Amino acid sequence: MSKIIRIGASSCLLGENVRYDGGNRLNSFVTETLARKFELVAVCPEWELGMGVPRETVDLVGNAPAPAMIGTYSRKDWTQPMNNWARQRVEELAEFYLCGFVFKKGSPSCGVSQVPIIQKYKEPLLEGRGLFARAFMEANPEVPVEDELRLEDPSVREDFLDRVYSFARRISP
Repeated sequence: MSKIIRIGASSCLLGENVRYDGGNRLNSFVTETLARKFELVAVCPEWELGMGVPRETVDLVGNAPAPAMIGTYSRKDWTQPMNNWARQRVEELAEFYLCGFVFKKGSPSCGVSQVPIIQKYKEPLLEGRGLFARAFMEANPEVPVEDELRLEDPSVREDFLDRVYSFARRISP
């Protein structure tokens, strides 16, 4: 297949120092294996929204269908700004014809599943999805997505690659 295939990736997985603590989560599978096969499109919702680096951590709070994104200490509500930004960024990403996306596990913006949702006087629900990941997946339900930890499993890796190539063939002009 000679056509360029693009996949999205959380910027921190590419070694970009955009995390709340100013660090990254460089992932060699993403930066070595996937980067050799695909053109990677970096996205960091919190940094691109303008939350800064370093920054206060945020939590998902409330319920799984519509959690709020709240500053851990300041209690600043980032929900509406993040949802607005996510909708706009998803529209912009449509121009890249992404054939897959690798998200950061557990992130309140990028987690694909099992992101903790804080509830008053209860144990956190492990049913959350990051606000950007949710927006991307709702707008692109057929695009294969995974998080970097699941991709440590060789069978998940193989399946993800198969799904990306299959999707690329379906959308090829």
